[in-house]
Amino acid sequence: MSVSVASPAPHPAVWRATQAGPPPSRVLATGHPELAAHLPGRGWPYHCLIEFLTPRPGRSEASLLQPALAQVAGNAPILLVQPPHPPCAQGWLAPWPADARLWWLQPATLADTLWALNQAVRSGACAAVLAWLPEVTELALRRLHLAAQAAPTLLVVVRPWACRRQNSPAPLRLGLLPGKAGETEVHFLKMRGGRPVQPIVVAGGPGVAPVPAPASSTAMPSPLAALAGGGPGALA
Repeated sequence: MSVSVASPAPHPAVWRATQAGPPPSRVLATGHPELAAHLPGRGWPYHCLIEFLTPRPGRSEASLLQPALAQVAGNAPILLVQPPHPPCAQGWLAPWPADARLWWLQPATLADTLWALNQAVRSGACAAVLAWLPEVTELALRRLHLAAQAAPTLLVVVRPWACRRQNSPAPLRLGLLPGKAGETEVHFLKMRGGRPVQPIVVAGGPGVAPVPAPASSTAMPSPLAALAGGGPGALA
């Protein structure tokens, strides 16, 4: 006599690699139909860490995110943390609503950067946070992912292309390779429910932020600069 024992129902946050898993509870439209067709929920997911990996930071990520950021820039500030070049405010703000606010944070140390990032995400005061982290540990990324799970903020971290083989807690990891005429070749490195084997090409469009601000340009003010040395509690 054989007895079959039913497997317990899995936790809703656990799924097999071949399963899609639960869809994101909230997404932001990408503005790129060719990309949205491959993403779970057909958009940028909230409540998690999104990771971009690129050999030339400062261009592809801006082009890919501009349509999404334009949708939420009028609701709360957009925060840029440790961008590789001084942001050109005119380039970022051009396609956004007139009342949009762009904040630029450039802490002095990695510890300050990670502390400020966690505070900015947990506070929910920003519509989106975009951070460039050339050197960061898996533990630090996990803490950011946990902070994002309870926040209404879109969180995107940009890392070097060479880090693509390192472990990461981010449920969505995309490789971004610059192409011709502003195009971006998107590689699906990690995503729930499996991932496309072949990359796709996303066309660039108007309103793409330039890479650096020219040296002669007036620097954009940094409303959050004081936070870099404010210490714990400054953003509480």
